[in-house]
Amino acid sequence: MDKNMNKYLKFGLVLFLSVCLVLFTQQVKVWFNGETATPISMMTIYGLIVLWTFSFAGVLFSDVMKKTKVRFLQDFPVLGWVSIVSLIFCLMFDFPIRAIQAVDFLSITTPVLTFAGISVADRLIDLRRTSWRVAIVAVFVFLGTYVGSAILSELGLAIMGG
Repeated sequence: MDKNMNKYLKFGLVLFLSVCLVLFTQQVKVWFNGETATPISMMTIYGLIVLWTFSFAGVLFSDVMKKTKVRFLQDFPVLGWVSIVSLIFCLMFDFPIRAIQAVDFLSITTPVLTFAGISVADRLIDLRRTSWRVAIVAVFVFLGTYVGSAILSELGLAIMGG
């Protein structure tokens, strides 16, 4: 089998695993939350197929752009290409939007955050090599973000009269 075909098969299978995890997560929400969860229907399956197709098309488009001579297009991230492909198709057709609406948002974010956690955990040794000062900066960034969000929320509530 060709090296590129093997790479695309691997990407396709990883994306398929992701779609299966999203479906599983949505089913677990239905089991535990019953009537408040988004039920799984045929439109949910269509939505997952659409998400898989957009993701795979973005991966293919990214590989094609890596062969161009334009440096910006070569360095553009895969996530950006997936977003552009999704945006174009959702602007052109109504069906992808309706199909994706049948997929629960939190069911999508759970596997994505799991993959992100695994990728970060894979680099913990590199993180250990950084200076202890990074931890102090991170604490202040998180604290500043939290306090800033709370201040903006209070300001919004005060303006709205709440």
